[in-house]
Amino acid sequence: MTNATVQVAFLVGDDHGEKAMSQRSSAPLRKDLVRRTLSRFWWVTKKKPFATFMAVFTSVAYTALLTYANTWMMGKIVDRVQAEPVSADRVFEVFGPYILALLAINAVGQACSKLQDWSVMELELNGNYHLARLCFDTLSNQSMTFHTSRLGGALVSQTSRFMSGYTGLVDVVVYSLIPTIASIFCTIITLAPVAPLFVAILFALLTLYVVVAYTMYERILPLSAATAAAQNRLSGVLSDAVTNILAVKTYGREDYERGLFDAADKDAMAAEKRSMNAMMARGAMTSTLITIIMLVTSIFVTGGNAWYGISAGTLVMMFSYTYQLSMRFNYINSMMQRMNRAVGDASEMTRILDEPRLVEDVPGAKPLVVREGAIDFEGLAFRYLDAAEGDYVFEGLDLHVPAGQRLGLVGRSGSGKTTLTKLLLRLADVQEGHVLVDGQDISQCTQQSLRRQIAYVPQEALLFHRSIRENIAYGRPDATDEEIREAARLANALEFIDRLPNGMDTMVGERGVKLSGGQRQRVAIARAILADCPILVLDEATSALDSESEAAVQGALQNLMAGRTSIVVAHRLSTVASLDRIVVIEDGKIVEDGTHAELSQAGGVYETLWDRQTGAFLEAE
Repeated sequence: MTNATVQVAFLVGDDHGEKAMSQRSSAPLRKDLVRRTLSRFWWVTKKKPFATFMAVFTSVAYTALLTYANTWMMGKIVDRVQAEPVSADRVFEVFGPYILALLAINAVGQACSKLQDWSVMELELNGNYHLARLCFDTLSNQSMTFHTSRLGGALVSQTSRFMSGYTGLVDVVVYSLIPTIASIFCTIITLAPVAPLFVAILFALLTLYVVVAYTMYERILPLSAATAAAQNRLSGVLSDAVTNILAVKTYGREDYERGLFDAADKDAMAAEKRSMNAMMARGAMTSTLITIIMLVTSIFVTGGNAWYGISAGTLVMMFSYTYQLSMRFNYINSMMQRMNRAVGDASEMTRILDEPRLVEDVPGAKPLVVREGAIDFEGLAFRYLDAAEGDYVFEGLDLHVPAGQRLGLVGRSGSGKTTLTKLLLRLADVQEGHVLVDGQDISQCTQQSLRRQIAYVPQEALLFHRSIRENIAYGRPDATDEEIREAARLANALEFIDRLPNGMDTMVGERGVKLSGGQRQRVAIARAILADCPILVLDEATSALDSESEAAVQGALQNLMAGRTSIVVAHRLSTVASLDRIVVIEDGKIVEDGTHAELSQAGGVYETLWDRQTGAFLEAE
C-alpha cells in the first residue's frame, strides 16, 4: 500500500476515508493478516523467554503428571490388587511406595499448575504493556490525514481488542492447545507398546478429527473477522453519539441516533449469529467423531483382555487416557472459537499497524534549530491525493516571511489559508517544492523538533481532560506556578480561572467542555504564551472571544508576537489590521500583498472584504 492510496483530505469533511475504513473493516481475515497478527504477538512474547519456556514446560508437566502419571500409577495398583490378595496388616507395606509416588506426582503437578498460572500472568502483563505502547506510538505518530478519516472511539476499541486478543490467545495456547498436544504424545507413548493396533486406529481417527476441525476453522475465520468489524463499528457509533451528545440533545435527535445504534447493534448481532451457527455446525461434526472414538475405545476395553491378554490395570489406563484425550479434543471446538475471536479482535489493529505513516521522518533526520525564524515557501505544490488529477490547492506558490515579521493571511473560506499553516507544521507533506525555516528544509528535520519551535493556536481550542494548570503548561511542563499564572494573566484568563471553585486545579472535562468557548480559547492562548516559541501560528485564535475579551487578548498577543515570526490566519480583518504585512490568498494563489493601509485603498479583494466587515457597503447603498 502506497501513501497515495491512503492519504485523504485533512482539513475538510471527507467521506472517502470513512468508506475506506468501512471497506477495510468488512474485508475477510486473510491468512497473511493472521500471520502478521501472530508475528506481533510473538514479538512481545519472546521478550520474556523464561516465562515463555515455563509456560510450555509447566503445561506439559502438569498434563503428564496429573492426567497420565496419576492414572498410570492407579493402573499399577489395580494390577497389584489383581495379582494376589493383600492382608490388612500389609496394606501400607505393599502399597506404601505407590502412595508416596502418588503424593509426589500430585505435589509436583500442583506446583507446575501454579507456575503455569504465574507464567501466563507474566506473559500477559508484559504483552499488554508492549502492545499498548505499540498501538499508542503508532496512533500518536500517524498523520492528521489518518485521524480525520477515523472515529476516535473505534481506534480506542481496536486497541483494547488487540490487547484482549493477545490475552485470549495466550490463555487458549497455554491452558488448552499445549495440554492437548501433550496428551496426544503421552497417550501414544504410554499405550503403543501394549496396544499398538488400538493406538493406530485412535491416531487415524484423531487425525481425521483435526482435518475436519481445521477445514471448518478456515471457513469460520472470515466470519470471526466480520464479527469483530461489526463490533468495532458499533463502538464507533456509540462513541460518535456520546462525543457529540450536546448536538444530539439540542437538535432532538435522540431517536435518530438510537436508530443508527440499533442498526449497528443488529448488524453486530447478526454477525455473531452467523459465526455462532457455523461453530455449532462444526461442533456437531466433531462431536460425532468423538462418539466414534469412544465406541472404538469401549470395544477394545471390553475385549482387550480376552483378545490380547491386556491386564485390567492397562485397560483402565486405556479407557482413562482415551477419555481424557477425547474430552480435550471435544474442547477443540471452543478452543478454536476462542482463537478465532482472539485473532479476529486483533485484526483491525493489525491493519492499522501495517499502514504506512503518511508523514514520517527521513532516515538521519536532524533536529530543527531556529535562530531567527525566517520562513520560506518555495515552489509549493500541494493537493489532496484523493482529489482529481491536477486539482491543486497550491501550485507554484512562493512566499517569504522574514524573521520577526507579523504576517496576516486572509481570504475567503477554502482559499488555502489554514492549509498553508498545516504544511508549515508538517501535518501533511507537499508534492513539490520546499518549506524552509531559517534555510532548513523541514522535510529533512524531525517532526517533534519542528513543532516544538511553533506555538500553534487553532480556531477550536485543543484541551485535555486535565486541570487548567496542566493544560496551560502542556507545551512547557517545567514552568513554575508563577509563570503559569502570568501566562494566564496575559491571556486575560486569570480572572475567570480564579473565580472557579478549584482555580488552576479545575478539571476542564473532555475537550474542555466545562468551559465556555471563549474561556477555552484563552487557556489555549495562555499555553502559547507560556511555550515561548520563536514562531507563532494563530489560526482564527480570537474567533471565539467576545469583543471585550478580544480587545484585552489582542494586547497580550501583540506583546507575544513582538520579536517573533508570526502568522495570523483571520476572517475578522480587525485582527490583522495592525500587523506588519497582510497576504491575501485566493484559490491557492497570492493575489495581494502589503500593509493594511495599502490594501484597504487598492481596490482589490482585501478592500472588498474590509468594506463588508466595516459596513462601508451598507453606507454606499
